[in-house]
Amino acid sequence: MQHHHPVDASGVFNGPLGAELRAQLAPHENVLTALTVDLTVSLRFQQGLIALTDARIVGKNADSEWQSWPLEGHLQLCLIDHAGVGTLELHDAQQRLALWRFTLSQQAQVLRFLQRFEQLRDAAATGNLQGALVPVEESRCAVCSEILPPDSDECPACARQAAPKTSTWVLLRIGRFATPYKGMLILGFILTLLSTAATLVPPYLTIPIMDDILIPYQTGTPIDTWLVGMCLGGLLLSALLAWGLGWARTWVMAKVSERIGADMRTTTYAHMMKQSLEYFGGKRTGDLMSRISSDTDRINMFLSLYALDFVTDVIMIVMTAVILASINPWLALVTLVPLPFIAWLIQKVRGRLSVGFDRVSRVWADVTNVLSDTIPGVRVVKAFAQEEHEIERFRQANVRNLEANDRVNKVWSLFSPTVGLMTEIGLLVVWGFGIWLVSHDQITVGVLTAFIAYIGRFYTRLDSMSRIVNITQKAAAGAKRIFDVLDQVSSVPEPSNPVQLPPLVQGRISLHDVGFRYGSRQVIRNLNLDIQPGEMIGLVGHSGSGKSTLVNLINRFYDVTEGSIQLDGIDIRRLAVADYRSQIGLVLQEPFLFFGTVAENIAYGKPHASRQEIVAAARAAHAHEFILRLPHGYDSVVGERGQGLSGGERQRISIARALLINPRLLILDEATSAVDTETEKEIQKALDNLVQGRTTIAIAHRLSTLRKASRLVVMDRGEIVEVGPHEELMAAKGAYWRLYEAQARRAEEDAQAAGLVIKQGEPG
Repeated sequence: MQHHHPVDASGVFNGPLGAELRAQLAPHENVLTALTVDLTVSLRFQQGLIALTDARIVGKNADSEWQSWPLEGHLQLCLIDHAGVGTLELHDAQQRLALWRFTLSQQAQVLRFLQRFEQLRDAAATGNLQGALVPVEESRCAVCSEILPPDSDECPACARQAAPKTSTWVLLRIGRFATPYKGMLILGFILTLLSTAATLVPPYLTIPIMDDILIPYQTGTPIDTWLVGMCLGGLLLSALLAWGLGWARTWVMAKVSERIGADMRTTTYAHMMKQSLEYFGGKRTGDLMSRISSDTDRINMFLSLYALDFVTDVIMIVMTAVILASINPWLALVTLVPLPFIAWLIQKVRGRLSVGFDRVSRVWADVTNVLSDTIPGVRVVKAFAQEEHEIERFRQANVRNLEANDRVNKVWSLFSPTVGLMTEIGLLVVWGFGIWLVSHDQITVGVLTAFIAYIGRFYTRLDSMSRIVNITQKAAAGAKRIFDVLDQVSSVPEPSNPVQLPPLVQGRISLHDVGFRYGSRQVIRNLNLDIQPGEMIGLVGHSGSGKSTLVNLINRFYDVTEGSIQLDGIDIRRLAVADYRSQIGLVLQEPFLFFGTVAENIAYGKPHASRQEIVAAARAAHAHEFILRLPHGYDSVVGERGQGLSGGERQRISIARALLINPRLLILDEATSAVDTETEKEIQKALDNLVQGRTTIAIAHRLSTLRKASRLVVMDRGEIVEVGPHEELMAAKGAYWRLYEAQARRAEEDAQAAGLVIKQGEPG
């Protein structure tokens, strides 16, 4: 029997599941695409498989039998993310048919599979399935053959390889942060100039000490005590002057660099906070944290220590070169012999260090990413006994970091001693030529001694400058990553001339021909809806139907790509973002509480609220009683993300937070889906107070909780398919009725399953 299986499915035929799949196929049935998942329904690490053929969907979990469903237009494949575990659910118009679970490491493969499924399903719905049966080759990079991400023509692997080397010129962009401190920088430069000049005095004083005091004394001339006192006094004075000026210079420059670093951190963080959710969706938390912390620290260290040293080195070299040339031009010329070799070496090494430190920055971000994943999710790690897995993941990230640093250190360890060797050879040449000049009475021993002392300083500064190459490239790599953030333009821009909202906002929301795309994938299509002031709208639909995306658009977390959303007749893109969002109260399924007191969390949207206002909001949210039972009442500190409080308590604090700002618009995103029935009743009482007189848009997991809604809006594949009150939609027996009946059957099945478990657990 002949079966066709294209590139994107071929890998699955190599394993045992592939052999089983082949056995399931009918003669001449072709596999168009397939997906291997790595978790069972009960979250054990075992493989399952889903395959799309030209006639049906075939699937199996490790703990279940093979199942199949005809490829028809009413099927829905929904993708759900449960805090690190993904779920694919297959639905028909009546019920959930099957589900598969996977870790988020497979997210890209799942998205490709989902995209192909939607293409075939839509073709089946229009009766044009045969036209879509041509196997779709996975898009691959023409250069490296890596699979391209969905909705993208850019290869991430090649983009990383082709990324230009970080130029040290990027450090000049830091000048914008230095502008407010020009006066202190000029003072620091003057102090550097003076302190460097003071350090160059002692070698010059060795000339009279050698030629006018020590050498004449050996030939019988008495020592001139006055001259000795003058020379020694000059040495002491220059040393004290160099010390005082050096201290002042270091203090001034450290003060400036700390302020520049602080301004850079604040500016980067502020710019990051103004980005849309789209920006954060494509970034790892640890990577963003490392840009604000580690990368700014590198720049701060460069500015406070090494930039100052570099300026000092340059001034010292220039001054020393002038002094050497004034003493003996020919000897000064010999001193410059190693310079071309050192310059060539710096140029060769600088590029390799630049690439190396770019990679070090990336792999260090991987290390912090592991930490930012596992520390907030430590309960999930422990619940699934994955401590060893996470330790191994951190160890591997650490090993990659070690390997990247080893490659840099390999280059650097050869570079620094080589520069030292060249300067020693240069010093040897100067000694030889200097002795020849002394032997021909062209210079004195004192001049040669002073010359050697100056050359020592000259070569020391050259060596120091070469060592700064290392730190400079680190700082340049950090600066590039910071300016990558600062150069990012928000996809939700502030209007150039924002329209002022009227003092009394009515709360009428109008959606006109709204469309939205993720990349090239259309998520919302031709959406039109008018929501009257004070009206409660319930958004319902399968997972992936576009409900949450629509809520994000109304919040202006994203901007529509087509059409417009209006508040009281004003396009929300013409309103200042902060002004618009100040009219919205948002209550999420998983309320986020910050580390701090209960009162601070309630007052998050209105930081200057009085205690009376905070208590009034808590009472209205039915939170006052449990808050008083906490050890310190409203001053009790809640842990990060609200640890120490139950889900219902966190939710009621979230409702109090929304009540306190007195919004005209209210958005409830599955606000009661994560709690038990008793807690839901308490939360529902709080929500009843919250929605009074406010335009409300609610998404609910349990359709029964939306019966109080004025209208229900049923969504499917990014479009509105039904609108009306509960009773009317139930009577119509359309999409809403099918959803409601499917949920009722599922609840009954869950209750029966729970009863069976109890019965099995009873003693025999």
